[in-house]
Amino acid sequence: MEFIQRNIGLFGRTAGGISRAQATVFRGLLDQLATGEYEEVEARAQALAARPRRVWDRSPEPVWMARTFALTAAVLYGRREHVLPELEALTVALRQTSGSVRTLLLVVRVNRAVVLLGQERYANAESEAAGVLREVTRLAHLTRVADIELSALACLAEALCGQGRFEEAEAVARGNLPRATGNRAASLRSLLVRSLNGQGRYEEALAESRQPTPPASRAGSGQSAMVVAAALHGLGRRDEAEMMARQAVDECEQFLHPTHPRIREARDLLAQITAGDPPPEAPDAGAGSS
Repeated sequence: MEFIQRNIGLFGRTAGGISRAQATVFRGLLDQLATGEYEEVEARAQALAARPRRVWDRSPEPVWMARTFALTAAVLYGRREHVLPELEALTVALRQTSGSVRTLLLVVRVNRAVVLLGQERYANAESEAAGVLREVTRLAHLTRVADIELSALACLAEALCGQGRFEEAEAVARGNLPRATGNRAASLRSLLVRSLNGQGRYEEALAESRQPTPPASRAGSGQSAMVVAAALHGLGRRDEAEMMARQAVDECEQFLHPTHPRIREARDLLAQITAGDPPPEAPDAGAGSS
């Protein structure tokens, strides 16, 4: 899912120390992010951040922006081994600021939530996403933060799924899917299907997966195929489930960094299906039966 978009106000009149020429450079990086050129964006942004201050600018804002681009690209690609300390250091720096840079801080915090999710620190990720959503409420009247809000909501839904709170995750995903577009719609759709799988509602999950949804970005590779495979597995349609799980593994291995946590998750799902293991039992699956 993409966390920096053209319409979040980062390049507006209040963009602090970002000059017009620098904004043009960053818009070029945005274009590359949109087409999934994560490695190139990370390399270019790191080079910009490392420029001597007299060459780049006397203001710290361009450096913060470049560091944010580099970290965002790394998170989207899945190269996250050493990213969390860098995200936390940048968060500390940005907390000392005001104005439009506060929007940049929200982008950094959403990235931090994504990394925490990959580490299966679901309670921490939930707390970070909830904090972003509180801040969004305070900034909504000043700048356009709807895209950041939807990204944080997707993180929240995934954190809830990770904690087995599938009904809450369903409410978050279903309630916000109608206003989502593009990559966020693809992400929320997959999260809705996952939340239904978690409740053992496999037929509903499969039906939701067939609803018209924009294609996922490169960062979302394998997500849809994984949740569809899980739904098919839950319905006992093993051959179809195996085919979708293999598709998920292929997509992840082709488009994501080798250390991306989704690759392991897709492989584990395929192993579970091919071993003939039953799907995880839904919470309280037998409650109330006689």
